[in-house]
Amino acid sequence: MDKLKAFESFVSVATRGSLTAAARAEGVAPAIMGRRLDALEEHLGVKLLMRTTRRITLTHEGSAFLEDCQRLLADVANAEASVSAGGVKATGHLRITAPAGFGRRHVAPLVPRFRDLHPEVTISLNLSDRVVDLAGEGYDCAVRVGDLPDSSLVSVRMADNRRLCVATPEYLRRRGTPQHPNELTQHDCLTLSSDASQTRGWAFLLPRAEGGTEVVHFKPGGPLDCSDGQVLHDWCLGGWGIAWRSTWEVETEISAGRLVEVLGEFAAPPNGIYVIFPQRKHLPLRVRLWIEYLRHHYAQSDFWSRGPAG
Repeated sequence: MDKLKAFESFVSVATRGSLTAAARAEGVAPAIMGRRLDALEEHLGVKLLMRTTRRITLTHEGSAFLEDCQRLLADVANAEASVSAGGVKATGHLRITAPAGFGRRHVAPLVPRFRDLHPEVTISLNLSDRVVDLAGEGYDCAVRVGDLPDSSLVSVRMADNRRLCVATPEYLRRRGTPQHPNELTQHDCLTLSSDASQTRGWAFLLPRAEGGTEVVHFKPGGPLDCSDGQVLHDWCLGGWGIAWRSTWEVETEISAGRLVEVLGEFAAPPNGIYVIFPQRKHLPLRVRLWIEYLRHHYAQSDFWSRGPAG
């Protein structure tokens, strides 16, 4: 079995949702694609796809394997292009999009530094909390935080992102420190308003009565709410209550002692910080270099506590 070809076929079928469409894109018969998938599943000893006459869906193992395969194929393409590109300079226009709050803190400060390294590249940065259609709107890549929907886009996980309950030391001295998520009802919780995107509430990992743990969502109330996360962050720093924020937003203040994590033993598992880009056989050099530049910075253990300006 040609493993690389099998991985490519699996990704193509999984992202297109059809053996026929994947076979048509590659110029082979659907039966050949089917045999490749059968051989891959037999080799791995797991079922990756549930196939019926009407639809194809990923199994739990298939979903996890898809992300790994996309990353592996992207790395292989990057390695090939790096060799073939040789000393070629990155040129052209790079269009990037990122969430507004995250982008202001952890993307925008890196952009001029990247261009300083590659002066023949021009860059447009779009900061927006809406999900931008990369292909439809002409963007080269996006930074996204959180769980990703199923997509034909390639995603590369850059770092973990945790959500924490935080408050100022002064607030905790005045109001006490909650020992269990249920005690949040006795506190001033700073929450996103109902028209914001965070609809499920704050997530905590709690023990089940029958054993094990599960993620449970709480919707705490409080005297203040806002649709803007930066405002909640500022209110929290002002000592007005407890907020549920991402590590990328509060790590610096925690390191400096301005904020304190509470209920840390109940923190839900992390989600991810990703770079995503359209599925292409050969990414432009400027895009590959930008992705590697982000990966280099985001992989540094102290990046999130010191920030890009550190």
